[in-house]
Amino acid sequence: MARIMAGPPGEPRRVAYLYLLPAFVVYAAFLLYPIGRAVQISLYDWDGLSLGTWAGLDNYIAIVADEGLRASFAHALVLMVFYAGVPLVIGLALAAILNHAKVRGLGFFRTVVFLPQVIAMVVVAVAWRRVYAPDGSLNALLGTLGLDSLTRGWLGDYTFALPAVGVVGTWFESGLVTVLLLAGMSRIPLELYEAARLDGAGPLREFFAVTLPSVRGEIAVALTLTVIAALRTFDLVYITTRGGPGESTSVPSYEVYHRAFGLGQVGSAAAIGVTLTVVIFVISFAINRFADRRIS
Repeated sequence: MARIMAGPPGEPRRVAYLYLLPAFVVYAAFLLYPIGRAVQISLYDWDGLSLGTWAGLDNYIAIVADEGLRASFAHALVLMVFYAGVPLVIGLALAAILNHAKVRGLGFFRTVVFLPQVIAMVVVAVAWRRVYAPDGSLNALLGTLGLDSLTRGWLGDYTFALPAVGVVGTWFESGLVTVLLLAGMSRIPLELYEAARLDGAGPLREFFAVTLPSVRGEIAVALTLTVIAALRTFDLVYITTRGGPGESTSVPSYEVYHRAFGLGQVGSAAAIGVTLTVVIFVISFAINRFADRRIS
């Protein structure tokens, strides 16, 4: 018995793999296998009911050749600005001010700003659809301020529909980013700020020299979560615009649904889904690699 217990835990190596096996089986069954099936289906021209015919890479070539599909990916990149870029700026500003000022009732504030995250996106979409309606709250407010010329049907306007959807994403994600950055800033040693002040640093230089480098890890997490949320947006678009007007708010996730269940192009929908998965993986990997390199 003494000889068996002499090695480190998990030795021999095959014992460690046995511990990992149950989790891997679940992971493979609910993630790897569906992805593999999606890749297989994407290589066929199939309507979901009849016998599919081999299409090879035609469905992937169509993503590049089809102007509407290219536009949907471009719209997703625009939403990334609203879901990730703007909330990051807002979150950094709010977190820095609140952390520096040591506001009383900070726990309550964190709860309030995080509240959108616990509300179902369908509920959020229905509420904001009412706000953006021609007779909704936003136009009523503009009319009260004497800005009637700015009122419009926001979700039915070719120019403003996509930014209007993006603003909802900004509102939804800003609280999450703020809470994450507040948690990171609360762990920064006070000695770093004191040293910066002794060097004559003002609040702005203190932020860029001390605060920002110290929360790179939290920034990477926030960007990863919000970028993924932007790229896989479906329910918000489905409830508010259904990709319209025209295709001005169509995004890849909505195209997967529309082509699979609306047009019966299951192979094309699978190809879009696989492509979107690859894009999400590449962007998330790049964010984390950049953050790891800067931290090291």
